[in-house]
Amino acid sequence: MTTQRITARRRFKLSEGILSILPVLVLLAFMRFYPMLAAIYRSFTNWDGLYRSDWIGLANYVQIFVNSPFFKLLRNSLVLLTTVPLQVMIGLLVAVLLYEEVRGWRFFRTIIYLPQIISAVTIGYLFRVAFSLDGPVNLSLRRIGLDLLAGEWLGNTGTALFVLVFCLTWFSIGWQAIVILGGMAKISPEVFEAARMDGASYWQRTFYVVIPMISRTLEYAVIMSMVWTLTSVFAFIYSITAGGPGYETTTIDFMIYRKFYQAGAPYGSASAFAVILLAIILIFTVVEMRVANKASEWE
Repeated sequence: MTTQRITARRRFKLSEGILSILPVLVLLAFMRFYPMLAAIYRSFTNWDGLYRSDWIGLANYVQIFVNSPFFKLLRNSLVLLTTVPLQVMIGLLVAVLLYEEVRGWRFFRTIIYLPQIISAVTIGYLFRVAFSLDGPVNLSLRRIGLDLLAGEWLGNTGTALFVLVFCLTWFSIGWQAIVILGGMAKISPEVFEAARMDGASYWQRTFYVVIPMISRTLEYAVIMSMVWTLTSVFAFIYSITAGGPGYETTTIDFMIYRKFYQAGAPYGSASAFAVILLAIILIFTVVEMRVANKASEWE
């Protein structure tokens, strides 16, 4: 009888807890999923943002794949995705150095996160000035006799994308280091001490001790960085290159902005771009998670 009372009380407590958070869950679900479902529906219409919203089927998608620079936008997005392994690897190396408390680690731990608290527009403007025709980068190259490397960095496709890759990587190192440091907190100091006593070098400790023990943390860092790179670099692109020259540095998320604010406001087409971007993110996330799960099985 006592056991039945305890079970009934636990069920009551569980029901009470679920009911207490249910309104918040419903509100969050509405805020998250309603815009997504609305965008999917609008992508099949010629919505103008106000009154016109006629069903046109796949016309927006056909227009995107046939009569738009979609594949150039996809190329640019994939190029910027190359920052993800750079972010993770550099962040990992920095995190291990901070964890092992090398000389000056307190100072570097303080400033490593600094880019994250500076406005993205401010950082973008500084990079735009630095890589302008008469900016500090070109002036420095000319001073040391490398005039051939000095040029219009933001006016050429390859160099403009390089500037964006460099900016995004630099900006994200601090976040990666903090996340990885959090994952390394579960590693016992005795493990590192044993590795040192066995004569393991810094690189051996990093690749044979740290990486296998924080694989889930690295998986989280990769997925979050990938999603951020595909969806949240608008401020950097807008302030550094404005998507130019032409569409040479325009990504899919930046094109969504352009569609929303161009003449005629083709919101239906912008919604179709957003749905395509959502599909790309889901595909990359599923593939990455499966690869990570396979890697965990091999360990």
